[in-house]
Amino acid sequence: MVALDIEFVRNQFPAFGYKDLRDKVFCENAGGSYACRYVIWRLHRFYQERKVQPHGAFGVSRLAGEEMDEAHTRLAAHLGIGRDELHFGPSTSANTYVLSQAFGDWIGAGQAIVVTDQDHEANSGVWRRLAARGIEIREWKVDPDTGHLDPERLEPLLDETVRLVCFPHASNILGEVNDVARITAMVRRAGAFTCVDGVSFAPHGLPDLPALGADIYLFSTYKTFGPHQGVMLVRRELAYQLPNQGHWFNGDDAVRRFDPAGPDHAQVAATAGISDYIDALYDHHVRGGRDAHARAGIVAGMIRAQETRVLEPLLDYLATRPDLRVLGPRAAGPTRLPTVSIALDRSAAEVAGRLAARGVLAGGGHFYAQRLLGAMGIDPRQGVLRLSLLHYTLPEEVDRLIAALDSEL
Repeated sequence: MVALDIEFVRNQFPAFGYKDLRDKVFCENAGGSYACRYVIWRLHRFYQERKVQPHGAFGVSRLAGEEMDEAHTRLAAHLGIGRDELHFGPSTSANTYVLSQAFGDWIGAGQAIVVTDQDHEANSGVWRRLAARGIEIREWKVDPDTGHLDPERLEPLLDETVRLVCFPHASNILGEVNDVARITAMVRRAGAFTCVDGVSFAPHGLPDLPALGADIYLFSTYKTFGPHQGVMLVRRELAYQLPNQGHWFNGDDAVRRFDPAGPDHAQVAATAGISDYIDALYDHHVRGGRDAHARAGIVAGMIRAQETRVLEPLLDYLATRPDLRVLGPRAAGPTRLPTVSIALDRSAAEVAGRLAARGVLAGGGHFYAQRLLGAMGIDPRQGVLRLSLLHYTLPEEVDRLIAALDSEL
């Protein structure tokens, strides 16, 4: 596999040249990545030249609509799905809320939904609230020592009353990647649907959605080098079974039926910049024409390989610190993302503040995963210190991170 040209990669992100970020080690990517230049260009152009109602009768309006359509078409192609299966919303939390309303109207009292205690609250709380409608909520629990979500513990929860199973592709605390294809196959055999939160996975290489087999898959573009949008796949067959959540006259429109309000035109259009970035990485590193889905898969492989190389020294250092409770898998590899959380005996936010004084920008808190922290015996009020890297993180930045940790922990 071709190694990423890290200088080329860094040049795609203007934030690295900004005076207040230029000399910093950015380790809070799981809270929101830097935006690539293509997204910034597209957003600027839309606001400057095309900030009108799209899909209208005049030229600028048509151009605005075409940019929004381009974002739908190209991102769907990279993900390996149909254009009508891709939906934009203001955030993943908002998208899951809309979905929960649809499922709440669709399934009846006495039927069941399975949730986990590993999820970010976005893919947990909205489903749990459906208990007020008489829907049974079952919890798939993590191992309290490791936080691991064992598929064997899901099997006893599945019966003919279960209609939906909600779980994360990867934990935003543990950095552990769940075996989505195995889980979705189990759920499908039980006659239920799956809703997978991919927010913590997608920044590390766009998911191969056909291979995963999820009925619903969600992620956030502002954590994937883009604007503040939420994206969700809803399989075409399921989308038309769920009740319309948009205006009544949009009920037959696959794209609009999960959009209770008008989309943010500029940010939808700017999302095409994510596809620009994927294709730019492909064109710079690889020769030979392939379709969009294949290009995205090759780029994802290069990204994950680079992130594994960057992560290994940090995990090696933490292995020398038995005094620290490091959460998640201890080895870099296919089931380990470069999101590393450390449980401390003091406020993680205060430690993050001290690291910031050393030029290391990290996060401290519960990161909307209070249920997971509680299940693992960690006080959510103290939280964890989270160090989240991406493929644009430099090896020398990891060295600086390690030195700062050695001084502060």
